[in-house]
Amino acid sequence: MYKEVLNQAGLSQDQAEIYEILLKNGALTAGKINQNTPIKRGLVYKLLDQLMEFGLVEKEEDPGKVALFKPNHPLKIKDLAKNREQQAKDAQRVLEGVIPSLVSDFNLISGKPGVQFFEGKEAFKAITDDSLTAKEAIYSYADNDAVNKYAAKENAEYAKKREKRGVAKKLITTDSEFIRNYLKEHKGVTDIKVIDMGDDGFETVIMIYDNKVSYLTLNKDSRIGVIITDPWICKMHRTLFEHQWKQLKSLDDNTAPSPSSIKEADESNKKTPLRGGEIPQTGPTRMA
Repeated sequence: MYKEVLNQAGLSQDQAEIYEILLKNGALTAGKINQNTPIKRGLVYKLLDQLMEFGLVEKEEDPGKVALFKPNHPLKIKDLAKNREQQAKDAQRVLEGVIPSLVSDFNLISGKPGVQFFEGKEAFKAITDDSLTAKEAIYSYADNDAVNKYAAKENAEYAKKREKRGVAKKLITTDSEFIRNYLKEHKGVTDIKVIDMGDDGFETVIMIYDNKVSYLTLNKDSRIGVIITDPWICKMHRTLFEHQWKQLKSLDDNTAPSPSSIKEADESNKKTPLRGGEIPQTGPTRMA
């Protein structure tokens, strides 16, 4: 009658059967319990011990008498269910911590890239949490305007965690007052170089680390995150990033152009007539 519910609460089928027998009959000896179930006598004793550990059964022993087993209040089952729920949450947290290593080991023996996909609000947390496990400096491209517009709060929390763990990052991003202020606050673990994207944003974050490449889209319509674990894909992205990094100047370099200087240069070029064969100067090259 109650076995299915008790099973969902965390008891095995046999444990639930023993407990239900006691609920219906009151205190019984192990022998009497055995008479009411097809479960073997030796297993009955083992199941009673387990139910006593859960606090669902008590054992009464009087000198010269056969021990009796009686059920405790059914509310104890609620406590059991809560404990099982907490254990499941703890197991989930532990699993999240080791999944990257498990995936890495699998990739080494199988030669197959591991791909994880996330969508919605979960995407930002999943992508950034995984990057906090990085054992080396993270290489990243980011549209900081999109980050500031669609995930400012989440990004601030992520930055604090990354700084606390000392996870370094090299970041190539669009120039803005926001990113210049960000550098002042997180200079210890973040090195930034900028590119001029004009009015166009790519609304995406890419991070490269530990044989992984992650992608996170940030816009008003969707949030999608993808983590690809593969040494060759990572190597390609790392090589391209390092090449691009060498071509750019650091954000804190006095010679690095600010958003206002880029705008002024563009306006000046528009106003100044060009002589024959002259090439206009338009500021930093956009990233393809």
